[in-house]
Amino acid sequence: MKGNLIVGQSGGPTAVVNVTLAGVVEAAMQSSSVGEILGMRHGVQGLLQEDLTDLRRQPAELWTRLKETPSAALGSSRMKVTDEDLGRIVEVLRAHDVRYFLYVGGEGSASVVHRLVRAARERRYELSAVAVPKTIDNDLAETDHCPGYPSVARWLAISVREAGLDSEAIGVVDTVKVIETMGRDAGWIAASTALARERAGEAPHLIYLPERAFDQERFLADVSRVHWERGHVVIAVSEGVKDARGQYLSASQRAVDRDPVGRPQLGGATQVLCDLAASQLGLKARFDKPGTIQRVSSAMASPVDRDEAYRVGTEAVRAAVDGRTDVMVSIVREPGPGYRSSTALVALTQVVGRTRTVPPEFIAGSGSDITEPFVQYLMPLLGGPLPSYARLASTPVPRKMS
Repeated sequence: MKGNLIVGQSGGPTAVVNVTLAGVVEAAMQSSSVGEILGMRHGVQGLLQEDLTDLRRQPAELWTRLKETPSAALGSSRMKVTDEDLGRIVEVLRAHDVRYFLYVGGEGSASVVHRLVRAARERRYELSAVAVPKTIDNDLAETDHCPGYPSVARWLAISVREAGLDSEAIGVVDTVKVIETMGRDAGWIAASTALARERAGEAPHLIYLPERAFDQERFLADVSRVHWERGHVVIAVSEGVKDARGQYLSASQRAVDRDPVGRPQLGGATQVLCDLAASQLGLKARFDKPGTIQRVSSAMASPVDRDEAYRVGTEAVRAAVDGRTDVMVSIVREPGPGYRSSTALVALTQVVGRTRTVPPEFIAGSGSDITEPFVQYLMPLLGGPLPSYARLASTPVPRKMS
């Protein structure tokens, strides 16, 4: 089958999703089966409006520069796609003779691809549709990890290491610091802050994930213990943490803040924890809430992440022109010493409707930390050592006055 290829980006931008786009375009340009290479502006939202761009006509040097550029060059969206929309999409694809459909995103994007395959078959339109993984949340099933996650993990490991030094210095005044990470239903991002530690006892001292229900009394006991031991406390918390009733610690109640599928905008867990530390323990507390900037730092992007983001793009093109459809490209960690990965294809029926949360063996029994196996899982993905900072030796001078 020969025809045109179309690619789109969906969901939250990342530090490396443009690397994937470059991989798609460069692989498509080398394929004799691909005619035009089209880009959807703002994902399927743009496709429905025939807001397309000709990617073959871009200057050649763009693709090299794009590999170092964060965010989503084609634009992104979080559109809820109806069955009627799918029918319209098939007709747009037919009009442009698109036979290869690649969509870069998370589980929601994979669901669109899966449903589009069925819609095309019902309308007797031959189409190879492939989902390309991308999500900082690292919550896609059937892949060792997701492009975008290693880079946000590297950003947080470095940032929290530096925030820990800040707290050591000023902890006699600002005693408690709470850092909020992204992550709605899975705690992979918050867990990555553990790699900030160079030595035992360093920040973050406590880590709270959505996989464990938040217990207020245990939290207060945790903070009191660390404060007694170290004199200051650094806490990492996922924005998606819930209490025992399944209620988010903080979520917007405004209708305008809900996404297209009805989920509330999260954020504010840090304020809740700061208020508890201040009101219940009498400790001065402040928070850092980096928000979306944590996911798009090209300067701190993992080189491993860049390499794999490119490979999933090229493999998606290869799969599509080989006639594979209703599949997602998966990253496979190879066994043996050192870190090596390969790619595979998995059926979207194994991906859609599933959320890969942090497994129990990666979470400490206390529920407020992670385990060494998690460190071993994540460290190779960061792509090299983190900055190591100097510390003064403890050499006190004897007192001369009583």
